[in-house]
Amino acid sequence: MKNAFVTRRRVEFMDTDMAGIVHFATFFRYMETAEHELLRKLGVPIVARPEERPIGWPRVSCGFEYLSPLRFPGEIEVHLGVASLGAKSITYEARIMQGGKVLAKGHSTCACCEIRSAHQLKAIAVPGDIVEKLRPYLIPTDSESEDA
Repeated sequence: MKNAFVTRRRVEFMDTDMAGIVHFATFFRYMETAEHELLRKLGVPIVARPEERPIGWPRVSCGFEYLSPLRFPGEIEVHLGVASLGAKSITYEARIMQGGKVLAKGHSTCACCEIRSAHQLKAIAVPGDIVEKLRPYLIPTDSESEDA
């Protein structure tokens, strides 16, 4: 995946089900961990910006397509790119890979929300500085990658 942020991690025994295969829900944790690593690398707070207004990134859509089983032990790569930068949301695409093979493809859309209280969120525009920091990780569309 062109322009992707790549992180590596070990498959832990606790990630697996009774058949020794990584449990489907674990892939969401792998994707979210890669997102947090990318945001930390860019200096973007994961939860809030207390010096301004507190913001958070609740998920509004997530999914995975599982192509091949992943088993303990082993090491994987998580490739994470930005599929789209919306006015009030960010959509990420992830590829879980092992030995150059894509085992799963996922996506996650996060809304940018002002945290007004523990129980009240309001969707707001993604701050411009965050958009600019994420822009290098935009995944080219099919037509853009054909031109490259």
